[in-house]
Amino acid sequence: MTPMSQIKDRMNVVGSDGMHVGTVDHMEGQDRIKLTRSDQDAGSQHHYIPVGWVDHVDDRVHLTMTAKDAKTKWH
Repeated sequence: MTPMSQIKDRMNVVGSDGMHVGTVDHMEGQDRIKLTRSDQDAGSQHHYIPVGWVDHVDDRVHLTMTAKDAKTKWH
């Protein structure tokens, strides 16, 4: 499991295909990442993704699924 302390505000979030999903606004509790609504892919709405979707974190947050799949499943 990825330490959530590695996830920082304004980090890019990418799918397993390397495609952009969104930008971290902040951690919402211990189990959800809130994405910025100002990101062009967000459609002027905040979206939430569960930390269970995170594969690993380096300079970006990498998900276990493609960007397209994440966007169809985010809240």
